Amino acid sequence: MFCPFCSAQETKVIDSRLVAEGYQVRRRRECAQCHERFTTFEGAELVMPRVIKRDGSREPFNEDKLRAGLQRALEKRPVSTEKVEQCIISLKSELRATGEREVESEFLGTLIMKALKELDKVAYVRFASVYRSFEDIREFGEEIARLGD
Repeated sequence: MFCPFCSAQETKVIDSRLVAEGYQVRRRRECAQCHERFTTFEGAELVMPRVIKRDGSREPFNEDKLRAGLQRALEKRPVSTEKVEQCIISLKSELRATGEREVESEFLGTLIMKALKELDKVAYVRFASVYRSFEDIREFGEEIARLGD
């Protein structure tokens, strides 16, 4: 690991801890040359399926895009960052569990809506309104009525 401060090649691990419910390792490192300390995170690189968009184009699964969509839907809602991260881990596990190399964006959207429905109903309606392109207030009302079922 190169030192981010002086670019020296020799660094030593001072401390290692499991984080993200055991899915990552947090390592404190110290540069052998400049003695600066820094933190790195190590996680398994798992192959995620590609996403087939509505227009037929394909793109790699993007965790940052998923996180941004969830955070936008959950904006100003009483949901902790930990619950959002657990939701992301769960969604990624569900996607990998399909065993598919490619999944339709509609399938991914349905998984996200299902997760949001359990996490926060207001966030669910927000996400659904954008995902399903609600045109008027009637569609909001219908979606809210379905929540009661």
